[in-house]
Amino acid sequence: MTDIVPTKAAGRDRLAAFLPKAGRDYAAKRNLDLPGNPHVSGLSPWLRHRLLTEAEVIRATLEAHPHGAEKFLAEVWWRTYWKGWLELRPGIWDDYRQGLTAAGNRLAVEPGLAARAEAAMLGDTGIDGFDDWARELVATGYMHNHARMWFASIWIFTLRLPWELGADFFLRHLIDGDPASNTLGWRWVGGLHTPGKTYLATADNIARNTEGRFRPEGLAADAPVLPMRPHPAPRAAPVGDRLNLTAPSLLLVTEEDLSSEFLLDQGLRPSSVAVLSHVMGRSALPVAGRVHDFTSGAIADALSRLNAASAPVYRPEATRAILDQAETDGLTRIVTPYAPTGPISDVLADLEAMAALRGIAVDRILRPHDRDAWPHATHGFFRFREAVMP
Repeated sequence: MTDIVPTKAAGRDRLAAFLPKAGRDYAAKRNLDLPGNPHVSGLSPWLRHRLLTEAEVIRATLEAHPHGAEKFLAEVWWRTYWKGWLELRPGIWDDYRQGLTAAGNRLAVEPGLAARAEAAMLGDTGIDGFDDWARELVATGYMHNHARMWFASIWIFTLRLPWELGADFFLRHLIDGDPASNTLGWRWVGGLHTPGKTYLATADNIARNTEGRFRPEGLAADAPVLPMRPHPAPRAAPVGDRLNLTAPSLLLVTEEDLSSEFLLDQGLRPSSVAVLSHVMGRSALPVAGRVHDFTSGAIADALSRLNAASAPVYRPEATRAILDQAETDGLTRIVTPYAPTGPISDVLADLEAMAALRGIAVDRILRPHDRDAWPHATHGFFRFREAVMP
């Protein structure tokens, strides 16, 4: 994908162009990893930042295909499911970050492991397909969804690398890198999401779904389940805060939801606007320039749509300045779209604690789509799908 323009308008254009293929064509050909990726929507960068929302895509798909687009709709619902599942178990995100630190420490003392990891990220393993996907990811910020599964399986079971290092590699380079989808997707491949069920990449499957472009040799013949702890019991799903339309407020936009117009549609009239951005929070290592560029462009588009192009953009180290701005403007509330578990959510928790000391409330407003769906993300996707899909 080369035309990833970070605007809501571009996302809507892509959605409109894809909708005629969202039915039988997608169901039959979605697993094919072919040059140009002609059989998938390519909407994930816009969905990740909610330049397009899941609800918007679902609604448009049902209007175009009242029947027959179940496969595509299920893929959109997977994004909601992953977010909801992690939101009910935020400790899994903390476990991933701790596991990533431990894996990084191993690299410093295990030269063989470090060499395999470096070769994998450079696309220099000699494994047909895998090396091509690694180079494609670094060059474009994109990888086909089926290729992500093959790549993760080969990373874990053939190269015997810690899954957290692979998940971090993806988060640093994927334009659509999402804490929930990425972390839980890697866990799923390794048998950590659905206990006992792993995903094994095979040469025949890769050859069939790349139409013979790749047929790797020497792949692992089995995929043993990784060591794991039992899942924590899910906490109660969040309901979000009530939108207060009477108190003067600052609208805080974050890269997790760049369609804040839904708050204006509910009557919010903010006195000022600011942005919290934390792209570097995705990894302790440098995040790819393409990720920064898309996010910055998407933020600029969001501010333009809010008629707030000059609004300041703050990093986590400057969160006190957000409170200073609110105080200077005489505001007692900060309103922000609810950010699901991940780097932005962590910063907002700190901001809320600091704001309380100054008598400023931080209201995190949950979208109805999430409020209705997340409580059903208690078990596997298929139980979730039965509860949410019409």
